[in-house]
Parts: sequence; C-alpha cells; structure tokens
Amino acid sequence: MFTKKCLLFAAIFFAACSSDPLSESPGATGYGSGDAEAQKIVNTATCAMAGSLLVCFDDEAVEQIEATTATAAVTRAAVTRSGIGSVDEIFEGLQVRSLRRVFSFNPKSEERTRAAGLHKWYLVEFDDTADLADAARRMASIAEVQRVQFNTALKRADEFRARPLRAAVQAAAVSGTFNDPLFGRQWHYNNTGNKSIAQTARAGADINVSEAWKLTAGDPRIIVAVVDEGVKYTHPDLVANMWINPDPDPDMQDIHGYNFAARGPITWDKHHPVDPEQDDTGHGTHVAGTVAAVNNNATGVCGVAGGTGNGDGVKIMSCQIFSGDSNSSGSVAVTAEAIKYAADHGAAILQCSFGYEAGSITSDAQYVRSQAVEKQAIDYFIASRNCEAVDGGIVIFAAGNDAKSMAAYPGAYRDYISVTSFSPDFLPAYYTNYGPGCNIAAPGGDYKIAADGESSQVLSTLPSELYGGSDYGFMQGTSMACPHASGVAALGLSYALQLGKNFTREEFNAMLLTSVNDIDNYLDGVKNSINLAEYYRKMGTGAIDAYQLLMQVEGTPCLRAKVGTKQLLALNEYFGAAASRLTYTDVSMSEEEMTKLGLTEAPQISYGKLQIRCNKPGVAKIRITAIAGGDTAGSDESMGGLPVTKEFAIIARSVQAENGGWM
Repeated sequence: MFTKKCLLFAAIFFAACSSDPLSESPGATGYGSGDAEAQKIVNTATCAMAGSLLVCFDDEAVEQIEATTATAAVTRAAVTRSGIGSVDEIFEGLQVRSLRRVFSFNPKSEERTRAAGLHKWYLVEFDDTADLADAARRMASIAEVQRVQFNTALKRADEFRARPLRAAVQAAAVSGTFNDPLFGRQWHYNNTGNKSIAQTARAGADINVSEAWKLTAGDPRIIVAVVDEGVKYTHPDLVANMWINPDPDPDMQDIHGYNFAARGPITWDKHHPVDPEQDDTGHGTHVAGTVAAVNNNATGVCGVAGGTGNGDGVKIMSCQIFSGDSNSSGSVAVTAEAIKYAADHGAAILQCSFGYEAGSITSDAQYVRSQAVEKQAIDYFIASRNCEAVDGGIVIFAAGNDAKSMAAYPGAYRDYISVTSFSPDFLPAYYTNYGPGCNIAAPGGDYKIAADGESSQVLSTLPSELYGGSDYGFMQGTSMACPHASGVAALGLSYALQLGKNFTREEFNAMLLTSVNDIDNYLDGVKNSINLAEYYRKMGTGAIDAYQLLMQVEGTPCLRAKVGTKQLLALNEYFGAAASRLTYTDVSMSEEEMTKLGLTEAPQISYGKLQIRCNKPGVAKIRITAIAGGDTAGSDESMGGLPVTKEFAIIARSVQAENGGWM
C-alpha cells in the first residue's frame, strides 16, 4: 500500500519554486529597493536552476548578438560572448559558457516569432557555483537588458510511481462498445456504479463518452501536444496515434516531438544519475493514453479521442520537458521552448499536467510578471490557428494536488482552463485543489475509496520498461483529470471539423465549460475526513460531459434530467418565454431511445413542460412539436399557426442542479 504522502502528489504536480517578488526581502534580488536594476528582475531566486538566467535584450543588442551568433555558427563553436562590450564584461566575470536563444530559430515561423518579441529572450548559462542573485543584479545593470528572469526549476513533489496492472485481473471487453479488453475497468469513461471499483461508486460519475463515440471518436487533423515526460511512441496502444513530423529537423530528429530537457530524442525510461526523485515515471505515457490510446484495436485501453481503430484518432505530439537523465528537466526555459514548438508544428490543444504549488502565485498580475517567458510562449500558442474549427489554441492545465482552496498557476490564469479532480463516487478527490481559478472537473481517481486499493484510480498506458513489463497501470491526480478534458476538447474539435463548423476560441471554451453535469448537490457530509461543504460551487462549472459538448457543437439543445424522479422540465429556453402557454402537438421518442434512459412510460407535455421519468443514466434524443401562433396548425380548410419542431438531447444523471426543473 502506498503512503499518504506518496499519493498526495500522484499526478506529478510540481513544487512551488515561485513566490511574489513584492513580498520578498530586498536582499534576495534587490527587489523592493526601487532602483531601476531591481525593477528589471521579474521573479526571485527561490528554487531557480543554478548557473542559468533568462535575459531579454533590447532590439539593438539583439541585432549585435545575432551577428555574433551567425559568425560562430560557421565553425559550430559555442557562443560565449555577445559582441557588446558592456555585456561581455559581465559575461567574462560570470564565466559564461553558453548564450543561445530560448526559442530556437525556425525559418517557417521566424516572422511570427519576432513579431511576438520572443526572439529577444536568451538563455545565459555560466558557472554553477556563481551567486544567482548577484548574477541577476549584474545582468540587470546592463543598459541593453530589459528583463531578467530566474530559470525556475520545476521539480516533482514526490517519487510517486504508478500501480502496474496485474495481468490476472484484466477484464473482458464490454459488450456494445469498442473491443479494447480493459475498457470495462475504465470507470472514468463509463461508470456503472460497479462496487468492485469502490463501494461508494455512483453510476454516471464519468465523462459520458460512449454515446459521443457514436458521433465521432477523433480526427487525425487534431494534434494534442502533451507537454510532460516523454511519451512512449512505440507503445502498442499509442503508436498508431502518434504525430509524425512531416518535415523533421535533421539535427533534432524530431519525428514524434522532441526532448527539450535533454535536447535530443524522446525518452521515457531514464534514471537520474544523482537524484532518484528525478527519474522518469511514465507520467507522459499515461497522460497520452487517456487523450488518445487507440480504440477498437483489441488491445489494452481506450483513449477519449483515440478513434475507432481505422486510423481516425487524434494525434499525440510529445513535447518532453521532464527527463530522468537531464539537469535541465522541467525548467521554465525548457517548458517555454516546448510550448512554442507545439504552436509552430500544428498543435491545436496544449495538454499540461504540471504547475506550481497552489498559493505560490496568487494573482494573474503576479503570474504575468514573474513568469514572463512562459506566459509569452503560451500567448503565442493561443494566437496560433492550427485547426480550421477554432481560431486559436486551447490551453488546458491541471488545477493541482495541494488540497488547497485555490487553483495552482499556470492553470489559474484567466485565459487557460484549469481542471479539478473527482473520483468514482462523483465527489472531490482528497488531493484536488478547488476554489478560485478552477474551471471544470474531470475524473482523476482516488485510491482511498478503492475496493482493491487501485481500481478507483485512472487506468491508462505505461512504459513497460519501468513497470516489470506491464504496458498499463493506474495513476491518480489532477494530472489524470486534465487529459480527460483535453480529450473531450479534441472530440469537440473533431466533430466541428466533421460538420464543417468553426468557432472563436472564446466560443469553444465557453461550450466546453458549460458541457457539464452537476456535482454540487452531492457535496454534503464528510468523505475521508474532508468536509464536502467546503467544495460547494468551487470545483468549477461541473463534471465535464463529452456528449453534451458534441450537442453544443451540433447545435442540439440539451435537457438535463435526474434519474429516478418524475419531473417537469421547463422548455422556455428552447421555445421562448411563452413556452408554458404554447400548444404542443407531438412528443416523439423511439423505443430504442426510451430504452437508453430506462423509460417505462412515454414522456408527455404537462402544463407546458416535458414530463419524464428516467430510470437509468444515459442520453437519448427526443422531438417536440409546438404551434407558433394559435392552438392548431394552419391548413387548407382553416387558418392557424406554424408547427415548430425541435430535437433535444436528454442527459440523465443521478443528480441535477437545483434549478433543473425536476419535481
């Protein structure tokens, strides 16, 4: 059994390493002294990587540095000087061993890079023993330097490892769904309330994806960038859905993405030579499997947007920022470069299961200032149109595993989507952050309620090299919730492409965040010593629902119903303010659709509302006809109104919001 400490950070959520410069004592960086040099330093040296700084130069300095770099490129010599006297004097004192652009040159995107000002940021590497705060002050004293940022080191909070799946307990394929043999254990996709997963499991505590798959299971034109540990691109359940670079750089050999931490090929099974906590864990491979493990291939698990087994799943691009054998693992410089690469190579969705400790950054303004390089890279991604269905990039982060009443940054920032975590009981996971900055909830698992110690976590792909030959296993955390949201977003974009629709980024985000089922009505009492009332209205808009998103993309209204209760559903939103006074002439629902919801009697109109009793969770279509203008439809024999028919999707779940209209 894992320890509580180990599982608290089951999602690779990273340590703080960033604090409010305005609250720091002036001694660390000179911040707060009011002098011009100090004002150029945007964050503190807390948890910064030794021997490196991020420096933003002015335009004239950049021109000279680029000329110096071009000369060195002829001989492939390392650049250690800028060609500017005042700068090189400081470089000599710091024993600078490398000067390079944070965002490497790419002729195809250089114009956009320069327009965004990203070409002005340089990574300066020097003697590891140098005093970082002093080095920052010295760099800030140069007139040609506009900003100095410490290269924050994001570290794993603990040495958590997945629970590899034991072959003896692999389940059979679920009838009527894809033939992947482990789908039956992925409660996060289709929760039937199976008590072997958890005694408190609730039917419908999932992302409602089975019905969505009947409309779309993905589209290879959608690329999801997994910014994480390296993804095992040879995994039998991932290989067919890995992105393949149509024009790889011969030096980078970036076939399925790139290892920005070690500056080389993607890896997933490395061990750190000094610190075991920096070893690879399989986290990136696990996340990638949730987004797009290949569906219907009679192998392993399903992915949210993994296709139907006919080459139609979304594509996974591995943007590796954590590597067990790299001293640059998880740094801000590495992360920013990876994000820009994703934008330049066609990614439409940025999947980010990492961040800072909740509370280390407490406002958007502080984040913008203290993480300038990272923020500019994400802005660049958002401004990139890499999918015909949406006019900008979709950015999705984990909310964090600190069990704090606020989201962690970067996810907490107002332009990004931050994902909290619930478990098979439809209740908040014990570790999840909640409150301000949290936008939506998704399944992340919770070992504490498991019937067998593991099944209530999230099942996905793993690198067999790390786990005794097992290709699959369980993990938990908001890191696992996040790729559910990314996968659902990928399904939404896939369906929009299929229908020939396009949206603004704001419109698509709004649809995603309102395609939800209610959580709040469960939040009463105590779970594992946590007071559930504290989470009320703080888990985001609700639990993400894949089918509802597709209905919004399609333009089909959704009616939300509660299972086990005869209820009256108001139609005002769909037939107008006078809906209760209209004459309704037809309510039609096929026997097959009624069976999906366990209906034993046909729905009907009562007092201008739809009366229905759903006996099991599910989704179904219904058609309702009303007369616009009068009590009867016009005909050859008499004047009358115009029949108006609308089709709805009914979403039945065990609980709905208080304003849902049920009796």
